[in-house]
Amino acid sequence: MTITEIRDGIEANLETITGLRGYSEIPENPSIPAAVVSLDSVDYHQSFRNGLVQYNFTVSVIVGRFNARSAQQTLNEFADNTGDKSIKQAIESDRTLGGAAFDCVVQTMGGMNNIDLNDGNNYLATDFNVVAYAN
Repeated sequence: MTITEIRDGIEANLETITGLRGYSEIPENPSIPAAVVSLDSVDYHQSFRNGLVQYNFTVSVIVGRFNARSAQQTLNEFADNTGDKSIKQAIESDRTLGGAAFDCVVQTMGGMNNIDLNDGNNYLATDFNVVAYAN
């Protein structure tokens, strides 16, 4: 099991949300709304003889901010615990990530922030902390 396989598994689960584009690598020009998977850290030796490794990811969800209210409502739908647009439900829909992990959970969602993607447009984004366990 590789980091690339785990990232690809998270991306595949995210793309079950209609209209959301998942990226397992950080894109130069993402199609919005987008969910970008980035590796934060790797915690080795979670069990004896290196049998379990904890991979910590951030999934950044970015939406257009043509209208501040609708952008916030869209992020609220992505933050819901369940539902067609729930990031948590999508990622945890296959907790083995297509066989790349033993388990995968969404732990937290951070606050909503304005971001600029260097294209002159303003976006609204939030981050989800995701933990995957593999060997």
